[in-house]
Amino acid sequence: MLLKIKRVPTVVSNYQKDETVEEGGCGRNCLSKCCINGARLPLYTCKSLDKSIRENTESPVMFLESLVLGEWEDRFQRGLFRYDVTACETKVIPGKCGFIAQLNEGRHLKKRPTEFRVDKVLQPFDGNKFNFTKVGQEELLFQFEASNNDDDSELQFLPSIPLDADNSPSVVAINVSPIEYGHVLLIPRVLDCLPQRIDHKSLLLALQMAAEAANPYFRLGYNSLGAFATINHLHFQAYYLAMQFPIEKASSLKITTTYNGVKISKILNYPVRGLLFEGGKSIKDLSDTVSDASVCLQNNNIPFNILISDSGKQIFLLPQCYAEKQALREVSSKLLDTQVNPAVWEMSGHMVLKRKEDYEGASEEKAWRLLAEVSLSEERFKEVNTMIFEAIGLSSHEEEEGEELEEQSSMNGGSFIKVHCPSVKEEAVSN
Repeated sequence: MLLKIKRVPTVVSNYQKDETVEEGGCGRNCLSKCCINGARLPLYTCKSLDKSIRENTESPVMFLESLVLGEWEDRFQRGLFRYDVTACETKVIPGKCGFIAQLNEGRHLKKRPTEFRVDKVLQPFDGNKFNFTKVGQEELLFQFEASNNDDDSELQFLPSIPLDADNSPSVVAINVSPIEYGHVLLIPRVLDCLPQRIDHKSLLLALQMAAEAANPYFRLGYNSLGAFATINHLHFQAYYLAMQFPIEKASSLKITTTYNGVKISKILNYPVRGLLFEGGKSIKDLSDTVSDASVCLQNNNIPFNILISDSGKQIFLLPQCYAEKQALREVSSKLLDTQVNPAVWEMSGHMVLKRKEDYEGASEEKAWRLLAEVSLSEERFKEVNTMIFEAIGLSSHEEEEGEELEEQSSMNGGSFIKVHCPSVKEEAVSN
């Protein structure tokens, strides 16, 4: 059965509405063949991280953070964003979970909703639809890559080098409909026109960016098709928020440890059922394990979201079923009326609300009810876990003796209180 839902797509580029390209060039300085010749961007090459990911840093401001926020602020001053996100009201919802609510009326467009197919997590790339080769070059911040040389212990930054169309670069771009300060997109190998699906190389790049940022308040997120990704061109989202997400504070129960040292736990006392991956002998071990699990979900047509947390040390994998329930008309009209699209940020506890009445009436009970609708049932979650464990070479019954509840609030020895994010307006988050 073909399942579709109607929703207003989030505008991430100022050129998203324009699907046409005139002969001889589009005249907007994009990344397509008509404009790519002569294009230049800064290049940030991060150091080899396999040896250093577990090392803590006391540096209050890392170079990557300065680059992201400096370039983002420049685009803000140039008026490239659709609204001023720093003016959005934000509050912590009273309750044990500490859900964060934001009133972001700027993300709501008074336009006709578009139909999205939600029964296929894997869909082919369609160059006729909006994709990131059609963004204006002024929306791009810099190229980002990781060193392939294990001996490289220092980052490299070149302020302006040509974009190599024959060696598709990974780029960082602004999201013109930001959720928070510094909201950007990481687009791996942008000119390869990869569809929105996880592959090992791209997830590793996202983890390397999180580790290089070295700030636990900078998270990266991923939405699969069917889990509220609306652009079928591979990308991750990222932004700064100077407080812990509720999911990061949730307790967890260790299930097992893989042969390469990756610990897998299930999240407890949280409305969304999911898995937490952490540890490993290297960043690649952690990335590969989560990639194997994600590919398993994709191949089994199970929508999911990923949160990369604590500077790349922890990854939350969250399968979901909300869009399917919408298509089958199993979601109450009261929830649908809020127009909240529960993607990775909402599932992590940062609720982006588009109506003032929902913001003013926000409660823990309402947030919990929405996320519980997103989550798989306990029975289905166990079935999905069995698939995942088989895909990564484990038995779902390999639970180790002496399991204990492990609180995530300390986050690897308290890294949330070691690193300060001075550029984020913490005073905007209040009770």
